[in-house]
Formats: sequence, C-alpha cells, structure tokens
Amino acid sequence: MHVCLAVFSAFAAWKWADWRHWKHYQSTMLYITVGGMLYEYLTDDRNLWVFHPDFLYNQRMTVLVYAVLTMPLNVLIFLSTLPRQGKLRIVLHIMLWVAIYAAAEGLLQMFGRIQYAHGWTFWHSVWFDLIMFPMLLLHHKRPGTAYILSLFIIGFLMLWFKVQL
Repeated sequence: MHVCLAVFSAFAAWKWADWRHWKHYQSTMLYITVGGMLYEYLTDDRNLWVFHPDFLYNQRMTVLVYAVLTMPLNVLIFLSTLPRQGKLRIVLHIMLWVAIYAAAEGLLQMFGRIQYAHGWTFWHSVWFDLIMFPMLLLHHKRPGTAYILSLFIIGFLMLWFKVQL
C-alpha cells in the first residue's frame, strides 16, 4: 500500500506537476521533508502513528520513502496546481488535498498499514492536514513566518500528546 502511494505520487507528479519551475517549490518540498524527519526524531519513543511496511524493509524505510519521495512530490503538485487567484478557489484546492490525504489514510487504516497510539486518531490526522496544507502555502509565500508558526504548532502538539524531548 505504501509503495502504491509512492508510485502513484510519482506518476501524478510526472503528469500534473510544473517540472519546469520545480526550483520555485523546492524549499517547501524540503520543509515537508524536514517536518517528516523531525516527527520521527521527536517521537522516537512515543510515536503517535506507526506505518506497517508492506514491500519495504521496515517502518523507518517506509517513513523515509514518505519523507523523501511521496510528500515532496505531493507538495510539488499541490503548489504548482494552486489557483493563482480567488480565495474561494484556493480554499477549495486546500480542501481537495485534505480529502485526498484523508482518503489515502483511510485506505491505509482499512488495510492495516497504519496504527495510531497515545491518543492520536484518524480525525487528528484530518485536523493536522487542515493545518498542514495552509502551512505549506504560507511557507511557500513567507517561509520565516511559517517556521516560527511551526515551532508553536510543534510545541502545542508535543504538550497535548505528552511527547517529551
């Protein structure tokens, strides 16, 4: 399932992403990669969700594929297909991506490829996505502001879910 999502993301990026201007989106692609790796580092002893690998070697390799391939490619598609004007169109675009992520995670849950722990649920993931996609857009436009706001969001989540350093 994880490999299928990675392959689908690669195909979708090949088909719909703006590859001519990929460098314009690169810093936000790295922002999502660092976020994924930071989650793994900070929650090493208290993961809120764990991926159960399918064809990949182990959970860490699965996370690596998401952090280095799937998520950055999704960011490339998300940003390069973002409507250039119209706040409602932008909100609808974000909601489309939240729905895509919710559907993908729902499938992972249905097939036993993801497990939640320490109070995290599928609905927490949906709420997280509702924050993540606007944060990606904010990072693309105002990276400094996004980094500062990210620190507060990370701190809040660590306190709420009792993740200790």
